[in-house]
Amino acid sequence: MYLKNINLYTFRNYYKQSVNLQSQKTILLGNNAQGKSNLLEAIELLATLKSHRTRRDQDLILEGEKSSQIVANVERIYGESELSITFRSSGKRTLMLNHEKLHRHLEFLGHINAVEFSCLDLDLVRGSPEIRRTWLDTLLIQLEPIYAHIINQYHKILRQRNSLLKIIRGQLNNEEKSNSILSTVSQLKLWDEQLAEAGTRVIRRRNRVIQRLVPLAQKWHESISGRAELLEINYLSNISIKNEDHQAIQQRFLEKIEQRSAVEKNLATTIVGPHRDDVEFTINKNQAKSYGSQGQQRTLVLAIKLAELQLIEDVIGEPPLLLLDDVLAELDNNRQKQLLEAIQGRFQTLITTTHLPNFDTEWLKSSQIIKVCLLYTSPSPRDGLLS
Repeated sequence: MYLKNINLYTFRNYYKQSVNLQSQKTILLGNNAQGKSNLLEAIELLATLKSHRTRRDQDLILEGEKSSQIVANVERIYGESELSITFRSSGKRTLMLNHEKLHRHLEFLGHINAVEFSCLDLDLVRGSPEIRRTWLDTLLIQLEPIYAHIINQYHKILRQRNSLLKIIRGQLNNEEKSNSILSTVSQLKLWDEQLAEAGTRVIRRRNRVIQRLVPLAQKWHESISGRAELLEINYLSNISIKNEDHQAIQQRFLEKIEQRSAVEKNLATTIVGPHRDDVEFTINKNQAKSYGSQGQQRTLVLAIKLAELQLIEDVIGEPPLLLLDDVLAELDNNRQKQLLEAIQGRFQTLITTTHLPNFDTEWLKSSQIIKVCLLYTSPSPRDGLLS
């Protein structure tokens, strides 16, 4: 897989910019707040249709403009494709593949695969369960594009069920006629069935991908830590998943809903399901979040990212892109060496950095170096890439 070029139009702080990628390794060099991370974000959007930096399309549009666009050409084993995403302030997107408009996200996903590793990824260990769920879902979308539909369907059902729970709480508080409450509760049973069905599909896929990721991450972790530590990763579901049988898990899901029924009606929100799940990282049986040192946490995240690269390559049959956003400065010499040795010429890599001393001479010789700096013109700033 090789990203040949990417073109940005009124995207973030770019007005109009074309970047031709001429090497397997590209270093984006520049001071902070110049637009280096925005370029990587554009590639992330092409790969997953999501940004880890914002949920609002409005944030992706240059101030004063009504829309923005990303256009890129990627070369795969099976041929070359042109991908395009247009963002609008209204939130409506247009997806195009080889100049043809697509009506489903599934038709767009899977044409570019990428793994991003940023200085913010320590939040994967330290942050909230939502961050870990989002990480897991993003990985699954790249491995199995249909998962984008599965997780979206689950959240749609979840929103509908929560709305009904609010109505039920209102009826109970207002002491409405019993037949009215019975009718609404009857509707809730239908949503219970749908939630359990969709939620089971989410749980099983998340658990399976963790099981596939663990041995790869453990191998990398042993290598980086010098075999001094044991990494374990567990998917913590609030539904028992002792086996992989869909019907059995779905039944336990419904039983758990029944057990927590009174609490959910009182809170007017759903507390059972994969939207409340978490991922646990332990080092030598101790929780990495609470007991791991900063160095241990960095080693853990690096091992996970290298495992992601390997897993995606194993599943799709060719290496994904690697996006490194200001990472090297955060890693000590040993971890930098491990990372750069793992990359070599195997993955097309884009690295942002504020200075070049972190790279050895051979890396610099074999890399395309692009200088990124803001070019100020009236009436608003425009960004330029100067190679």
